[in-house]
Amino acid sequence: MARISSSLPLWIGLRYLSAKRRNHFISFISLSSMIGMTLGVAVLILVLSVMNGFDHELRERILGMVPHAVLYERGGVQDWQVLATRVEGFPGVAAAAPLTRLQGMLGYGGRVQGVMITGIDPAVEARVSILPDHITDGTLESLQPGSYGVVLGELLAQHLNVIVGDKITLMLPEATLSPAGVLPRIKRLTVTGIFSVGAELDASLAVINLEDARRLGRLDSQAQALRIRFNNLFDAPQGVWEIVNELDGYFSASDWTRTHGNLFQAIKLEKTMIGLLLLIIVAVAAFNIISTLVMVVTDKQADIAILRTMGAKPSTIMGIFMVQGLSIGIVGVVLGTILGIIGALTIADIVAWVEHAFNFQILSAEVYFISYLPSQLQWLDVAIVTSASLLLSFFATLYPSYRASRVQPAEALRYE
Repeated sequence: MARISSSLPLWIGLRYLSAKRRNHFISFISLSSMIGMTLGVAVLILVLSVMNGFDHELRERILGMVPHAVLYERGGVQDWQVLATRVEGFPGVAAAAPLTRLQGMLGYGGRVQGVMITGIDPAVEARVSILPDHITDGTLESLQPGSYGVVLGELLAQHLNVIVGDKITLMLPEATLSPAGVLPRIKRLTVTGIFSVGAELDASLAVINLEDARRLGRLDSQAQALRIRFNNLFDAPQGVWEIVNELDGYFSASDWTRTHGNLFQAIKLEKTMIGLLLLIIVAVAAFNIISTLVMVVTDKQADIAILRTMGAKPSTIMGIFMVQGLSIGIVGVVLGTILGIIGALTIADIVAWVEHAFNFQILSAEVYFISYLPSQLQWLDVAIVTSASLLLSFFATLYPSYRASRVQPAEALRYE
């Protein structure tokens, strides 16, 4: 008998949920609550996965191209191999490589584009950068000392309308005196490769050999600075300054938080704010559960009175309507979770198909820092979303269920 009594709220609550009602409006509100919960949970999981994808691409692509940290030596780095060996001995440092930067303009066929010219050593660049893995035409090894070859970003090459083998003009801002007056320094470069990382760097970065950069910049040292890659990029801000303090000599440093930290923080803030805003959709669906149960309680006054006269306790009545409300929430959350997971795993392919089918690009690398829609499903986000949604559904059942448990049989049956 005790087992029958304990299962009574579950049995009656599920029966109320599936039974046909005389008031079709209540059925409509119940269905709306379930659909709202499903859509809210699905959209929340999908959007959080997209924000995770942007965060991941920022780390892997943007921060895979730009240095985690840069170590500067006063007067330039005279022997970068010796300094790199010392730096790689510090905890958390994965690798180090030389770096020289020049600002200038590239011109070809009447087109001009401002760029950042980066001098590298092709033999060690793969240790600190993802650049060698994203060469689409030509090779990075073609950047030999004295050849004055250059590897361009894909968007930069498209803007200049050049291909591998073309000769372009590099103009540096440093002036040179000549019989004709003061002229900018000009050098002819040969395009030997094109890279594409699907980011803004494709439109603003050109890479040349380290020795060629030294000659163009008229440096007395082997390199301007040392590029450092850490095992964990979040260790870079503190780790590089520990290196500066430990090394003998005049050193200074910068890290990725000064160049791209604002973008990373913006994505993190947007993920939090968008998550909270979309959670309101789930809260609205939970509020609809309250409305549904309040109308059901009003509609079932006579049934409640009969159950009370048969000996049902207020806790039993409360349990009946909590089961009904939670059933709506659970079904909505389960369906929403399934749809959200499927959407998060396929959104990139869907967007790519839409772009191909209608011949337009949703994200342009000239405007955004990547040119495609990334998505990364994290099960922790799924767990948080489903738990929060179920919790809201639970709280939504408390007031109507409590109100049902307070119904007095005599008052309810007076006009029956």
